[in-house]
Amino acid sequence: MRPPGAQPEFVRLCDGCGACARACPQGIIAGNASAGPEVRLDTRACTFCQDCARACPTGALAVMEQPGWDWRATVDATCLSMNGIACRACEDACDERAIRFRLMIGGRAAPGIDPDQCTGCGACAPVCPSGSIGFIVPEIVQEVRA
Repeated sequence: MRPPGAQPEFVRLCDGCGACARACPQGIIAGNASAGPEVRLDTRACTFCQDCARACPTGALAVMEQPGWDWRATVDATCLSMNGIACRACEDACDERAIRFRLMIGGRAAPGIDPDQCTGCGACAPVCPSGSIGFIVPEIVQEVRA
């Protein structure tokens, strides 16, 4: 996952200098000259502060009028709640209130993520004890860009 503000020409423009990673107050940007920077949401969330974009000397990242990105959280079948173990850590961590649980037969609860509310910040991921949260670009966003 590229940092917020990644431009369409990101791969061509990024020289791997690491300025974005050094500027990130959350410490969630990692990478090297050959792989380029990557956002890792397994320890902290992105606050969309845009310090990474402001630090980018090549224009590979640009400051956005409305910070955010296309990534949205998704939950896989290893979710504790879906397997009958009481857990709502992701819901509690989500400031956007994008995660809601729906009660199911047998005392289980299935998490549902509202893609219109989810910012993809990743606040839900580091608190998930089973590591069940990943990130995708929803098909509707992909279709709009095509």
